[in-house]
Amino acid sequence: MTGSHASASFRLAYVPGVTPGKWVRIWEERLPGVPLSLVQVPAADAPGVLRALDADAGFVRLPIDRTDLSAIPLYVETTVVVVPKDHLLTAADEVTPEDLAEETVLHPLDDTLDWEGPPGLPARERPPTTADAVALVAAGVGVLVVPQSLARLHHRRDVAYRPLTGVPASQVALSWREDTTTDLVEDFIGIVRGRTVNSSRGRGGASPGPAGAKPAAKGEGAQKSAKAAAAKSAKSAKSAKSGGRSGATPRAGAGGKRTAKGGAAKSTGRGRPRRRS
Repeated sequence: MTGSHASASFRLAYVPGVTPGKWVRIWEERLPGVPLSLVQVPAADAPGVLRALDADAGFVRLPIDRTDLSAIPLYVETTVVVVPKDHLLTAADEVTPEDLAEETVLHPLDDTLDWEGPPGLPARERPPTTADAVALVAAGVGVLVVPQSLARLHHRRDVAYRPLTGVPASQVALSWREDTTTDLVEDFIGIVRGRTVNSSRGRGGASPGPAGAKPAAKGEGAQKSAKAAAAKSAKSAKSAKSGGRSGATPRAGAGGKRTAKGGAAKSTGRGRPRRRS
């Protein structure tokens, strides 16, 4: 997909917990003629959605199979433990895996953390979803370990969460099918990476300079600075050679003063003024 954006559109997938709003707003400002549609997909399904081209790009949770997918890691989330609101662990600022040794730790089927299993005691059954697991936490069945964004997404008044150290963390990335890196995908990559509209690597949304102006060639600015410095140095050397600052009165030569034009003034024979009697 290259050339005009007139009839184009862009489909952006995202997994639960990711909030793409800020990037979508920038897209709408830079490419108002290209509608962007959001597609929420379960974390486990996101790679398949991209491979099937049901979305042009998407926010996924690593790791994923990168055989035919490109991915740009963006940020790593804090891992937290979700507990009932009146649980003893709410008194701590952060929790360690050892603190969960005697706790039943729920492990939902849609778990997004890259580990064989959570710490603590395993539950008899695995809840189907993270939302189901949070409901079980509220009922006092166990506790749950998830990325912080999912704890916020499924927050309830009867549960709380605390940072959990020493366990895997979830990393979010922007991904797309490697063989379909379109112009619009490049536009979105630029937005996510924080490129400005004037970035030399930007596309579609980049605003041109003044009419008829051309971007400076690489190194042109440095060359102009060097020429200006050389000219200034030559001017200073010429001024010093001619006798000092511009406008300074020339010193008198032997036998009398000199005029501003450099001519000799009248003088006595010995160069000193004659006294009147």
